[in-house]
Amino acid sequence: MGVRLYSEPQLHQPDMIVGWPGIGNIGLITVDALARQLGAEELGHIEPWDFFYPSKVIIRGGVLEDMEFPDSRFYFARQEKRDLLFFLGEEQPSASGRMYAEGNDAYAIANLVLDVAEKFGCRRVYTSGAAVSITHHEVRPRVWAVATTRALLTEIRGCMNTVLMSEMEDRGDFGNITGLNGLLVGVARKRGFEGACLMGEIPDYLSRVPFPYPRASQSVLQVLGAVLDVPLDPGFLDDRCKQMDEVIDKVFGQFPAEVQEKINRRRAGLQAGQPGITDEDEAWLKAHIDDLFRSGEQGQ
Repeated sequence: MGVRLYSEPQLHQPDMIVGWPGIGNIGLITVDALARQLGAEELGHIEPWDFFYPSKVIIRGGVLEDMEFPDSRFYFARQEKRDLLFFLGEEQPSASGRMYAEGNDAYAIANLVLDVAEKFGCRRVYTSGAAVSITHHEVRPRVWAVATTRALLTEIRGCMNTVLMSEMEDRGDFGNITGLNGLLVGVARKRGFEGACLMGEIPDYLSRVPFPYPRASQSVLQVLGAVLDVPLDPGFLDDRCKQMDEVIDKVFGQFPAEVQEKINRRRAGLQAGQPGITDEDEAWLKAHIDDLFRSGEQGQ
């Protein structure tokens, strides 16, 4: 079990940006888009044997020649002010078949990622994920922020379209971030790194639909570009967003008329900066959305 690096470039004060799959694949899309825009080069990978089962086997002429595993790869990009390291994991290790990592494997893979951050002298580690929110798919997703220091949190809050996770949905000073996108920030703090998790909003009624939500990734990407002070194309994900908008409109159109009406009242309230729907209606909406997904799962 370990990390295999293909080279050891000299990097200037790098920060690391990390992404794993999750709801809407928001973090994974964000980090992949950032790495591609900056022309990141492959640096190495985490050996998969102790974390994953093969995703497929390769057979030719009746002979099993190889096995393929989910990728867990490092990349780097040189920048004028501060170089960047990236980590992209195609899967979170989980013994129970769940989407999110847990237990010893999660802790071990988080530490392997941070071993590379430490080797190259990283100061900060950023992760990204989803914030399931009472919002609407036609409203610009905000970015919820959690950080390990007040100074970093203040810096992030200086970016447009960001809110503190603790300010949202009457959470007070408490909250949790599921999976490795949250765990890594906690382990980073324990090991002396500054860290932050930036979560793009996804509407609650889309959080269990198995497709990506690039609108939220676009919002997170804009915040990361500002925090890291790197030039990014603001329209880089536009085509992908438009394609998914069409899919989402079709899904939304299959909801019962009363559900659509209450969700659209929510949108009107958000756009006006006022409650567009009562707490009782939100509770009704949640119950009916849950029923919709349960009936869909039973019909599969």
